[in-house]
Amino acid sequence: MTGPIHTRREGGILEVTIDRPKANAIDLKTSRIMGEIFRDFRDDPELRVAIITGAGEKFFCPGWDLKAAADGDAVDGDYGVGGFGGMQELRDLNKPIIAAVNGICCGGGLEIALSTDLILATEHASFALPEIRSGTLADAASIKLPKRIPYHIAMDMLLTGRWLDAVEANRWGFVNEILPAGRLMDRAWELARLLESGPPLVYAAIKEVVRDAEGRDFQTTMNRVTRRQFKTVDTLYSSEDQLEGARAFAEKRDPVWKGR
Repeated sequence: MTGPIHTRREGGILEVTIDRPKANAIDLKTSRIMGEIFRDFRDDPELRVAIITGAGEKFFCPGWDLKAAADGDAVDGDYGVGGFGGMQELRDLNKPIIAAVNGICCGGGLEIALSTDLILATEHASFALPEIRSGTLADAASIKLPKRIPYHIAMDMLLTGRWLDAVEANRWGFVNEILPAGRLMDRAWELARLLESGPPLVYAAIKEVVRDAEGRDFQTTMNRVTRRQFKTVDTLYSSEDQLEGARAFAEKRDPVWKGR
């Protein structure tokens, strides 16, 4: 395939690969393409799970393309429907996304990984927020990272720009698994197939509730769940799948999820 973003679709799984030599950096055009891809993924009822990775073995994504910026791409330009990288500001993205980090993951690339639900990494992967060294703000990471890992570790990364290897990233909890390079995509697809077989309406409810809870106290979000004030929760509680789950349990069989 040509172009900076490659996609592969198999059943209900979409694989998205950033392929912009030499480092898979993202310019405005690439970000807009990614936004269209993830918007279509969100809106396609046949797609259940996405995987995002980078081409090659050295870089997942270093984030913003500084060469494109030097050529006129504005840092506050039009990133497209989903914001930078196509997903971190995309509303109602209620399907699971797996990041398969195959190398250097820094700056906006780390912000993209933090926008996913599960992060797999190769043994040689590394992570950083080096924006501080160029005098700018890692905006999305400043919002998200202190909520995902211990505050002082997040602030260390933000204030110093230091690099974490995969082992340390796993220790602090923002990498789920570390894998040999040759196993990364096999494991990503294995995990995606497991999620593909699960209940899509429940996934949607989980993602909406978790997203809402990030900015509220426990009781407020809990009250919204019990009062069915989330669209995804209301849909789930009125669905065929809700009944199917109970019936399958009672009948001691595997449920057949229809997403309705």
